[in-house]
Amino acid sequence: MPRSFKPIDLSQLRTYPLSERKSKVSSDDFAKTWVKGSCINDFLDNLPNILAGRHINAVISSIVSAFKKKKTIVIAMGAHVIKTGLNPIIIDLMERGVVTAVAMNGACIIHDLEIAMTGKTSEDVAASIGNGSFGMAHETCSFLCEAIKKAGKKSIGLGDGVGRFINENKLPLMDKSILAAGSRLGIPVTVHVAIGTDIIHMHPEFDPKETGGATHRDFRTFASIIATIEGGVYMNVGSAVILPEVFLKAVTLVRNLGYNLENFTSVNMDFIRHYRPMTNVVNRPTAKGGQGFNLVGHHEIMLPLIAAGVIEKISG
Repeated sequence: MPRSFKPIDLSQLRTYPLSERKSKVSSDDFAKTWVKGSCINDFLDNLPNILAGRHINAVISSIVSAFKKKKTIVIAMGAHVIKTGLNPIIIDLMERGVVTAVAMNGACIIHDLEIAMTGKTSEDVAASIGNGSFGMAHETCSFLCEAIKKAGKKSIGLGDGVGRFINENKLPLMDKSILAAGSRLGIPVTVHVAIGTDIIHMHPEFDPKETGGATHRDFRTFASIIATIEGGVYMNVGSAVILPEVFLKAVTLVRNLGYNLENFTSVNMDFIRHYRPMTNVVNRPTAKGGQGFNLVGHHEIMLPLIAAGVIEKISG
């Protein structure tokens, strides 16, 4: 037999004063309006002290604090950072001594080299995949394959090997190369390759043995860098899988070896919120202490904005 329900009686509902309620948003944290002629510091100060507005200022403050205390600051990047025109921003931070190390996925050496070589990169894949010509530019693969062989002979890392080779060949736009800048400045640029992901892996000149050895040397160098990240900042910009995985392995490796790695700032920046960097960069490594941030937005806007904020604050 069906049960009968009557509207619930609300007359005995218990309430309390609004003044006693804890609220997450206060007008004290609202944005401030723009005044014509203001500067970048004013812009950042005018942001609402809420969610990403608070987070971007916290990230800038963490970088500034780490810089002043001479702590390690790492930018780990996917190739899209290069393809959105941000090499000058990263190189400037390297030259200022803000960025103390850079980590790249394998695609980065392709785009960084092509910029140094011709000032152009980012192939139209849709236009070339149909006839099998995608990834078949000769100069890119020939240069990188030669750099890999030289890195093997010298027993150096892949990033150092390519950076040195760009400088040795005095490529026309080597001043716009992050790899060349790392070699010139003595700042480690490590490259972390997954075989089969990059166009050079298809070419007959490619040596997987030497590539594996060089990228493994870079992993060990990267682990040495992460061993010093206590009190520093780690930024994962535009790598959704490779570098978050590499970072997590480096974190557990150095902790296993007894290094103190409990309090540092980790930052993930990308167009959308991905599972792996949120887990492997923002959450898991900072679970023992420190702080993690996720900033969603376009690299070509967010990274220059953060760099400008940092430069203004460290320049006094």
